[in-house]
Amino acid sequence: MDPQRSILHVDMDMFYVAVELRDNPTLRGLPVVVGGEGPRGVVAAASYEARRFGVFSAMSSAQARRLCPHALFLPGRPSVYREVSSQVHGIFASFTPLVEGISLDEAFLDVTGALRLHGSALAIADMIRTRVADEIGITCSVGVAANKFVAKIASKAAKPRVVADGIDPGAGVVVVEAGREVEFLHPLPVRALWGVGPATHARLDRIGVKTVADLATIGVEHLVVALGEASGRHLFDLAWGRDDRPVESDREAKSIGHEETFLDDVFDPDELHRHMARLCEAVAVRVRAGKLRARTLTLKIKFANFRSITRSITLDHARESAPGFVDALAPLLGAIEVGQGVRLLGVSASQFEAADGPAGPVQASLFDTIDDQSPDERGLIETKVLDEATWANASGAMDEIRRKFGADAIRTVAALRDAEELGEVGENPWGPTS
Repeated sequence: MDPQRSILHVDMDMFYVAVELRDNPTLRGLPVVVGGEGPRGVVAAASYEARRFGVFSAMSSAQARRLCPHALFLPGRPSVYREVSSQVHGIFASFTPLVEGISLDEAFLDVTGALRLHGSALAIADMIRTRVADEIGITCSVGVAANKFVAKIASKAAKPRVVADGIDPGAGVVVVEAGREVEFLHPLPVRALWGVGPATHARLDRIGVKTVADLATIGVEHLVVALGEASGRHLFDLAWGRDDRPVESDREAKSIGHEETFLDDVFDPDELHRHMARLCEAVAVRVRAGKLRARTLTLKIKFANFRSITRSITLDHARESAPGFVDALAPLLGAIEVGQGVRLLGVSASQFEAADGPAGPVQASLFDTIDDQSPDERGLIETKVLDEATWANASGAMDEIRRKFGADAIRTVAALRDAEELGEVGENPWGPTS
């Protein structure tokens, strides 16, 4: 660990909810939940007023409703959250080029080289919080330390929290000075460490490890026996505040995906194929927006009994078009027995390459063959087989039209049909609302 580094971890407070409260101030002070309200919904974010009733992110909406019957559920607006996130990251970039985005609402910043210009790391943290509040209208918490891990834990300590008599606004910024990492970390419960999930926590509990101090003093050899070589040594280093990872400003997206939970289980393979095609289109648009192509495509299915499976394919040539994605994934979907019912379907792309050369020679069809259309419709949607380069060019042209004239300016007939019958992708990323 380099004690001269100054690392910030900036985390928006209840991000999705905060954006909703900003745009609708009448909701302030109320128990607000962003997520799917229906029986299969999931909580994406909860206001601190809702958290007082025990409602937290990743909880099922049904459980949240039981805990807080008067909670106000909002379906969420992913496109708005992405736009706000871009604005927030723009503020980060005005202080340092070394910004590593972790998600829409959090990032690491290495401000070591910005200290002469802007002052101390604490001063930079305060300036970031002020600008986010004044320019964007939401709040954030900041942790400051000499490494990423301690900065992340410090930002959590800076956050607002629910207390017995209300809501503690939190410190806003917590600074852990170089050399005082152990003093800060050791009183914390061991579950505060990265990598301590329920299973690891249970194993540590069995050997009497309750706090970070317990883990640090038990000895690395005992941890290796209990947790395995890699995990044991990793947690031992974290317990002593050791983390030499740099802030990776050119950190590439590892995957881009969309998934949807259905209101009713889907049993029909043809309907699932149509849902998959919609998801492929949404993923392909985001892949092209990043000027990327993907070599690996993954299909995720969660069955009615909650069992989940994934199927992946790695291609000889990277693709960026929805037809290319559908062409690759259709055989994987066709090989899965879906008679027991499917409650969730997801598509993701990974193993990216820059889209700065010709696309590969894959054959793909833009439109499904539809036998039950009228003659006029059949002529309009006649299946056409083109190579991936042609579809990539066509998709790029459609992207440009949508950018200039709006998302609905141009669509395929099949996409129009599916949007009308199945809904737009992204309307229910956290589950159906009814």
